[in-house]
Amino acid sequence: MRLLRSLYLVLLGAVLFTPAGQRLSAQSAAPRAVLVTGASSGIGRTIAERLAREGFYVYAGARSAEDIAALSAIPNMKGVRLDVTSTADISAFVQLVQRDGRGLYGVVNNAGVATGGPLIATDDDELRRVLDVNVMGPLRVTRGVAPLLIASKGRVVTISSISGVLSGPMLGVYSMSKHAVESFGDALGAEMAPLGVTSSLIEPGNYRSDIGRNTMSAAQAAAERARGTPFETAMQNFVRAMGNYDNYPPPDSVAAAALHAFTAPQPRARYMVVPAANQAAVTIRKAMEELVQLNAGHQFSYDREALIRLLDETLARVK
Repeated sequence: MRLLRSLYLVLLGAVLFTPAGQRLSAQSAAPRAVLVTGASSGIGRTIAERLAREGFYVYAGARSAEDIAALSAIPNMKGVRLDVTSTADISAFVQLVQRDGRGLYGVVNNAGVATGGPLIATDDDELRRVLDVNVMGPLRVTRGVAPLLIASKGRVVTISSISGVLSGPMLGVYSMSKHAVESFGDALGAEMAPLGVTSSLIEPGNYRSDIGRNTMSAAQAAAERARGTPFETAMQNFVRAMGNYDNYPPPDSVAAAALHAFTAPQPRARYMVVPAANQAAVTIRKAMEELVQLNAGHQFSYDREALIRLLDETLARVK
């Protein structure tokens, strides 16, 4: 009895005299759980693996049984069946999280598809396919897991693209979808901030991923259809550009941005991540060009000095 009483007093003293911050740290030692959609390859796989290495418990979304099994073999990771166009898959995932009892701290809306070709030659089925995955997909997933994120005061990270700022020829449908994703991220952030949930957008440039390889086959088919049309040369140039995809670097920097969005005390609203200076330059210049166009030719236009003051004020506020 004396031994038991002594042990009890030691344990009680440890609780009473251990600083509250240390006790909180010990209680919250369980890894935070996050969902990464489209995690079977490319950017999604790289993000999932990086977060798992950093101590997060990752639910890695994929569609094939083979990919789900491969993801589940990675430490700190569970592969889950998740097609972002399926509300049944999303509901089943929420039920899985509830059964696991881990909660959900965050989601990476990464799953996406692309297509190439002239806007006016893109049929409705192809347009719906891209918008269904790239725009409706993040909305469906975030809507499904929102109660979990609100409970954890968690974070949403959505993979956009510099194509959410730029709009180039033969990639209009993809750019349309990513412009919509930009609006999604901004509106979501404004709506969820009072509930303690943050929203961050990551705008990658050209990195190696399966989306490029998958788009290549579709682009080649579109180029064949464009023979003898006014878009023949433009489509041939587009196919040549897509052929460089395997020369792009792996998306490690994109994964680093996602990690920051989940771990920084104040995550950024936007992370433009590009492997080359020219990609940053063309994107920033495009944003500035839009500003100049919006400011031109109306009664409320700012002069140069006023624009510079606005820029300085914005820089100070964002810092």
